[in-house]
Amino acid sequence: MQETRIGATVIRPASFDEIVALRYEVLRAGLPPEAAVFPGDHEPTSRHYGTFVDGRNVGCATLHLNQWLDEPAWQLRGMATAPDFRGSGIGRTILQFIEKDLLAHHTVHLLWCNARVPAAGFYQRLGWQIVSDQFEIPTAGPHFRMVKRL
Repeated sequence: MQETRIGATVIRPASFDEIVALRYEVLRAGLPPEAAVFPGDHEPTSRHYGTFVDGRNVGCATLHLNQWLDEPAWQLRGMATAPDFRGSGIGRTILQFIEKDLLAHHTVHLLWCNARVPAAGFYQRLGWQIVSDQFEIPTAGPHFRMVKRL
């Protein structure tokens, strides 16, 4: 999938280098910069996506090919929206783009993530289901595991 344009906004596959600064700013601020690099980011099967406004990265997400209960699945990681763009639909739009890309170009249609507790409602509105009790990730706070089958 090439890209989707909505006015000045472009949603497209991105390189890791294009999204890591936003991931760090939103998800790992205060930690060493390498905390924004996740295991698997540089694997050839990993997919990075970005939302750009006038060339600025304002939204990002990464998929790592992984497993969920012994079934091939994409793990959604590093989903972030620039603070000044929150509530504008960036997160919803990038997830919709990712889903269309997976359905069109990949055979694995199961997604899972560790969602921060405050974001769980956002994911639920987009069809994700909570499948765990709340748990703590030491560097990132309380989370739920969530899944979605396309």
